[in-house]
Amino acid sequence: MRDGNYEGEGCRTCAAKVETGVLTAAGTVPAAKTRTSKPFRADPTVWRLSVSAVLFIAAVIFGDTLRDTYLGWAEWLVFVPAYLLAGYPVLAGAFRDLIRGRLFNELFLMAIATIGAIALRQLPEAVGVMLFYAIGEYLQEKAVESSKKSIAGLLSLRPEFARVAEGDSVVVKEPEDVRVGDILEVRAGERFPLDGRIISGDSFADTSSLTGESVPRAIGPDAKILTGFVNDGGVVRMEVTALFGQSQAARILDLVEHAAARKAPTEKFMTKVAAVYTPFVVISAALLAVVPPLLIPGARFSDWLYRALVLLVISCPCALVISIPLGYFGGLGSASRNGILIKGANFLDTLLHVDTVVFDKTGTLTEGSFEVTSVSPAEGFSRDELLGFAAAAERFSPHPIAKAIVRAGENAASLVASEPRQVTEFKGSGVSADLDGRKVLAGNERFLRERGIPVRSADGTMVHVAVDGVYAGSLCVSDSIKAGARDAVRRLKERGVRKVIMLTGDRESAAKALAEAAGVDEYYSELLPEDKVMKFEAIKSAVPSGGNVLFVGDGMNDAPVLMRADVGIAMGGLGSDAAIEASDVVIMDDDIGRVPLVMDLAAATRRIVLQNIVAALGVKAGFLLLGAFGEAGMWEALIADVGVALLAVLNSLRAAGIRAAK
Repeated sequence: MRDGNYEGEGCRTCAAKVETGVLTAAGTVPAAKTRTSKPFRADPTVWRLSVSAVLFIAAVIFGDTLRDTYLGWAEWLVFVPAYLLAGYPVLAGAFRDLIRGRLFNELFLMAIATIGAIALRQLPEAVGVMLFYAIGEYLQEKAVESSKKSIAGLLSLRPEFARVAEGDSVVVKEPEDVRVGDILEVRAGERFPLDGRIISGDSFADTSSLTGESVPRAIGPDAKILTGFVNDGGVVRMEVTALFGQSQAARILDLVEHAAARKAPTEKFMTKVAAVYTPFVVISAALLAVVPPLLIPGARFSDWLYRALVLLVISCPCALVISIPLGYFGGLGSASRNGILIKGANFLDTLLHVDTVVFDKTGTLTEGSFEVTSVSPAEGFSRDELLGFAAAAERFSPHPIAKAIVRAGENAASLVASEPRQVTEFKGSGVSADLDGRKVLAGNERFLRERGIPVRSADGTMVHVAVDGVYAGSLCVSDSIKAGARDAVRRLKERGVRKVIMLTGDRESAAKALAEAAGVDEYYSELLPEDKVMKFEAIKSAVPSGGNVLFVGDGMNDAPVLMRADVGIAMGGLGSDAAIEASDVVIMDDDIGRVPLVMDLAAATRRIVLQNIVAALGVKAGFLLLGAFGEAGMWEALIADVGVALLAVLNSLRAAGIRAAK
């Protein structure tokens, strides 16, 4: 209902009211425009329903007096305007649907039931049902608007303007007009309008809108900035590294805007049921009105027609059809406030049946921040030479281990080559490079052995280096386990996960030590990227029927496995395009504790949805029996329809406030 006018098909599109409303909130109104002040204007729906309510109350209070007039004309004069004021949107919508050939929906049920009551001269009941139905619809709309806030908070990610530094002046531009390489000035309290890096100034950034972190993050020169961060300190300048439409925040908003399109199985089922349920109810009501008077001696048609009209009011499936998607969307909004982006309601249901959780090691169970802890040159090579060759060869590799080597050998690299040439990377193994005519290999033990170079074995994560076919030495690179890794694994098992497995490319000894520290059930080491895919397929095939496999990775080399998992969770996804594209769930920071937390959110959302289904079906079934036997009238029918719908909607809103405990 928009400004009192019903749109769509009624019951079968109640869910669409929720989806389109929330998606509009999440994606179509720029944040800058939402703050525009407007003069107070009374809601026309409130005025219309208020006048109808006043007329209705007056007609009930003075009912006897009004009926004592000739043919009760005064009663008609008061009740009919009250009925039309409350019900004209329903009547107009039902008429439009009748013209289009769409009869079996909520509007049709309410129109037939109340018009039939008027024909039986049950004016107070007809007006009361339509009035309270309209009030209930209005309150449901307000509840839907409340649910929008759980997702609409992401509107804060949308930039309002950008201050572009041009010479000695600063020009305010639309974010869409800013180019890569432009220098922006961001003042205290302003939102960073685009992705970039700080080039001058020190401050603090409020990252809560993206990561859920409550503690501001210190930022200075070279610090990475994402759209949506808020400058909590002094004036800083940043260099833009991505266009407005290519920012990580824009990608997230796009995912949020399309999340409702991925319905949970429960939603799909109820949509199908509603399409069959309403025609069934109408036919049943018609039979109830016609058959008993024909078969039961002394039965009056008017009595059974009234019972049939009561049945129509009770049977409106609005409580189910609107509260279920609203519950799921509340769960999605709650997840976003907990720093978790779930790409669709269907994944909430999938998370309920996780049998096995598979973790990638680097950046997931570990910090992903490597450091070179020891350098062991072979005979004939100095420490600086070994570091220099390794750093120069690894200069262009994106792998975290390679970056650690480049940092450690940054000064030494210039001693062996000005620029590496003919660089070839072998994923998961190593690199080869031409450094001033000298062929350098840097990689794991197997990588060098396969090329005929003898290698000294050692424990730990080792990078071995060879120059012109001669072994030059090794570097030990270490990564520490995340503080919450063991606790996260324990909590997963408490939530019914049967097995937790770790996959890594590390050597057996390093993998074993980490697996014991994290408390995982199984681990597989020395895996190349393609090996991880095959091992994951084997793990998945061994899972019992009905169980799902959840994979948690850093979203880079793990993208193929993320896509094969029943649910793929990307850690630290804001820093990785691959995470956003390949995963089903994006954890907006690197907090591993959010993995069991997302399962808690899914379970809590499911409980609320099931409560709505059981309550709505139970109450309606009871009132239907009472109505069929003449023990329930229009007022009871109103409670069974509008009352239950409102309770279900209010219960659904609890999903938006879920904050699962870590």
